Amino acid sequence: MVFLLFGLTMNLGVLSHSKAARSNGPDMPLDLSVEWALNIGGEAYTGDDGIAYDADTRGTKEALIDSIRGTQDGTVFKSYRLGENTLSYPLENGCYDLIFKFSEPKNIKTGMRVFNVIAEGQTVISDLDVTLARDGNAKSALVRMVPEVLVKDGILNIELESIIGKPLLNALVVRKRIPRSENWVLTWNDEFDYTGSPDTSKWSYDVWPAGKVNDEQQTYTDRLRNVRVEEGMLTIEAHREDYNSAEYSSGRLHSAGKGDLLYGRVEVRAKLPAGQGTWPAIWMLPSNPFRYATSCSPDEDWQGSKTCDAWPNSGEIDIMEHVGYDMNRVHGTVHTKAYYWVNGEQRKSSIEAEKVDQQFHVYAMEWSPERIDIFYDDALYFTYLNKGEGWQGWPYDHPFHLILNVAVGGGWGSAGGPTDIIAFPAKMQVDYVRLYKKVDVASAQTQ
Repeated sequence: MVFLLFGLTMNLGVLSHSKAARSNGPDMPLDLSVEWALNIGGEAYTGDDGIAYDADTRGTKEALIDSIRGTQDGTVFKSYRLGENTLSYPLENGCYDLIFKFSEPKNIKTGMRVFNVIAEGQTVISDLDVTLARDGNAKSALVRMVPEVLVKDGILNIELESIIGKPLLNALVVRKRIPRSENWVLTWNDEFDYTGSPDTSKWSYDVWPAGKVNDEQQTYTDRLRNVRVEEGMLTIEAHREDYNSAEYSSGRLHSAGKGDLLYGRVEVRAKLPAGQGTWPAIWMLPSNPFRYATSCSPDEDWQGSKTCDAWPNSGEIDIMEHVGYDMNRVHGTVHTKAYYWVNGEQRKSSIEAEKVDQQFHVYAMEWSPERIDIFYDDALYFTYLNKGEGWQGWPYDHPFHLILNVAVGGGWGSAGGPTDIIAFPAKMQVDYVRLYKKVDVASAQTQ
């Protein structure tokens, strides 16, 4: 077999068997959902996440990037190639999830390199500016998944198309989606098969003024106008109105003390709002926020505090975030003391989603003592590993609870410009929320 990469032809008779030929030792088996992975410009390599990358053995290579920020796997981001490129690889016909990995080799300004990624003749990532996507942080890793790319002719074809400057690519992973494990037992859920206020045995409200966190514009209320269950769904709706000294109102629910989880699976089926200024989220915070705090008073109101370090010390897991100025791009993220946005080391990934404001999708997270995996419609697009760095890198050894909210504006929601008033009212609808435990763990806990 042969593949064409960057206009060069190369024999792939050995590479086609790499998935079975390589081992990653007894502690981390190979990720068998991966059909092919290439360390572009670099050597053969197997990451701690079990992805085995083939070597790029073609001619002249670029100088390696000396250090990479914002990733647990700096090795695969150090090598890269530049230029308008074409890549073709033989695959069985079917749907594949493509994971593209990028990192700017130099400290270039936003707007100096912009390009499109094309797969099977369709633009799947448009106007990509790696520096902008990584919030202006140089040499920071960017991971972007494109789900369900259909191969019809036995060949996967990918192109990088320049808009400004030379496109770049550091690595590519081609993954065949594997159905999720059935080894789960439901332990807590809300199907919203009632009408009125959310079930208070399962949910609590955050009632807050505007600006309490993230410079957000909304006040959070417990009114039916903002949070209600109707027609079999939970609705969280943001309104433009003068209320409680704010210009916008919205809702924020949490399950602390009522639906807590230490290891397991979270699954939320939801439809998101559209419009610049909207910032819906499905996420988790520690049920004991002071677990790893070092500067907080007992029972301090830590959210929004400038002195209490409960956040990020005790952790945060973002199962889904979406900002309306960047429609249909969904993000999964973790925040820890060692790795969060303030120090430029935030661990995150994103996926090119489809019609999130028109269709329901399943946003899920699986959590074990070893790793956190985040999914969109069963497409695994973000993994964070426990690498034995202590609580600073892995504060995820204590119970967390779920949060559902729609923020307005704020540090990220307003990053694309002023809030668009015609986007309101704006609502997130939730079909169900389900928490699971592994069958063996749940059985042990009931004995």
